[in-house]
Amino acid sequence: MTAPPENPVYDAVLAYQKTAALTAALKLDIFTLIGAGTMTIEVLAAHTGAAPRGLRILCDYLTVIGLLAKQDSSYGLTPSARRFLDRSSPLALGSCIDFLAAPEMLTLALNDPVSYVRRGGSTGLANLASDHPIWVRFANAMVPLAAPAAKRVAAYVAALPTPPRTVLDVAAGHGLYGIEVARALPDVAVTAVDWAEVLAVARANAKAAEVDDRLRTIAGSAFDADWGGGFDLVLLPNFLHHFDRDQCVALLRKVKASLSPAGRVLAVEFVPNADRVSPPLQATFAFLMLVSTPGGDAYTAGDLDEIARLAGFRGATARPLLPTPQTLVVFET
Repeated sequence: MTAPPENPVYDAVLAYQKTAALTAALKLDIFTLIGAGTMTIEVLAAHTGAAPRGLRILCDYLTVIGLLAKQDSSYGLTPSARRFLDRSSPLALGSCIDFLAAPEMLTLALNDPVSYVRRGGSTGLANLASDHPIWVRFANAMVPLAAPAAKRVAAYVAALPTPPRTVLDVAAGHGLYGIEVARALPDVAVTAVDWAEVLAVARANAKAAEVDDRLRTIAGSAFDADWGGGFDLVLLPNFLHHFDRDQCVALLRKVKASLSPAGRVLAVEFVPNADRVSPPLQATFAFLMLVSTPGGDAYTAGDLDEIARLAGFRGATARPLLPTPQTLVVFET
């Protein structure tokens, strides 16, 4: 007897269960515990203090969705879980759930989805005060996702014919992009702009990387803060997609005015193909922007080139930051 075909409708309707199960497993540290060796429910219960029935049902569910492997009554990690969910892995991404599945994000997504489709955007998180804990949560949670791309951006910057000496990191968040550039280039001084509480995270990360003596911070909105001028390099890591085209143009005009004569501008974005439905991760990022911003989008390379020209640049070119899903956008001055 053949198995019935998968039903994408059923899977989509119950997709929230995957988020719930993954959240529970990460909070209970299931993947790291199992990563130390295959475990039975009884052993997991002793480590976590959770009910054996709850753990059995959770681990069986995680097995069905491909994150655990079950043999008899023991559980092991699948390759994907070992790589991305075991905290001992250098590629562990589990902390991102603290932001991407935060109560504020889930409320935005599920409370009234028809409303943001009708409006073409949501109230987003912009209505939250600059000292709201979610911004610090974002800065801490997204470090594992940002780290590989930040290292590749720094390598690109270090290989430039004339490396920069002054760098502006706009909406710096965790600060990793400016920090990695500073690590690659010992003479670089970085100015980071973000909310005050978030900048405390960037300063802590800079201290851990031993570049805090070359990090200056300016608290405030990227649109309103007076960050000065004469920068050899301006970084816009994962920022433009939060805004509509007009806002992107306005921000880029401000950025262009703050450059030194030979200054450069680099952005990091999720850039889908022109068809807007591939590759899957980059294409579906547009829906996250629909859910969480009033006018943001996943801009194509053509979109970004047009925005660049409207802002006074000669254009923009896209360079994939493989093997990450992100793209380095080079604005041509």
